[in-house]
Amino acid sequence: MDKTLVILAAGMGSRYGGLKQMDAFGPNGETIIDYSIYDAIRAGFTKVVFIIRESFQEKFEAVFRKKLEGKVKLEFVTQELNHLPEGYTLNPERQKPWGTAHAVLVAEKVIDGPFAVINADDYYGVEAYSTLTDFFAKNEKQDYAVVSYYLMNTLSDYGTVNRGVCGKDEDGFLVDIVETIAIEKIEDGNGQFELDGKTNKLDKHTLVSMNMFGFYPDYFEKTKSYFKLFLNKRGNEEKSELFIPKVLDNMINEGYKRVRVLESPSSWFGVTYQDDKPFVMDRIQKLIDEGVYPKNLWD
Repeated sequence: MDKTLVILAAGMGSRYGGLKQMDAFGPNGETIIDYSIYDAIRAGFTKVVFIIRESFQEKFEAVFRKKLEGKVKLEFVTQELNHLPEGYTLNPERQKPWGTAHAVLVAEKVIDGPFAVINADDYYGVEAYSTLTDFFAKNEKQDYAVVSYYLMNTLSDYGTVNRGVCGKDEDGFLVDIVETIAIEKIEDGNGQFELDGKTNKLDKHTLVSMNMFGFYPDYFEKTKSYFKLFLNKRGNEEKSELFIPKVLDNMINEGYKRVRVLESPSSWFGVTYQDDKPFVMDRIQKLIDEGVYPKNLWD
């Protein structure tokens, strides 16, 4: 049974101004995805599933098959607006994807064991992947997991970001995960955001989710039921989305599943805006200089 890495790469990069999933950040044209897959293989993942869009599937698949064939099992699955349950129709005015929970759903047919979910444009760090494989190896009750980071290590100097703020109980299980929109970096690495006309501050040590999760295949049936409820209520809206944190909140509140909060010792960085790119390239070069990665990643 494979341990699968699911990479959410269907976003169109509106704030970045292009397909950041395929943009070069390493010295030989490596993408952030390349480093994520390299780390995942070293940690014991044996299969990679890309969630992409039909509009760039051919180019995307050609690039990554050339690099990865023979190194790991590969699947390419498309997420489109019309990928809906039977009996549901698409609002013709809608252009925005249905969200991360829907993105994972489209991979159901190619996953048969434990799987991790990550964003294509985030660097999670070497240890984050072994944190999840260790969790899978010891997790007899098949709880889910969220890999968390300190807020101060996840904010951008160039604009606001969205983060899932994690609350956990004394046993280390997730109590809630609140999708918090437009967090701005302020002094000393702390953050702030506006809600209902009020300014709210977040301590720099607040644990946040960067969309790195550990799941099992029972995720699919339960999430499909939530997605139908979402469509019944908000399916005709042009920009509504169902996020993974909302699905996990529902599961926790129903007592369906426990979610372990795993704190990764890795440093996270990502690219939201074009201005983030030089910083990310510099961080990757430093990791190469430190011997974490070879200069030619796949040779």
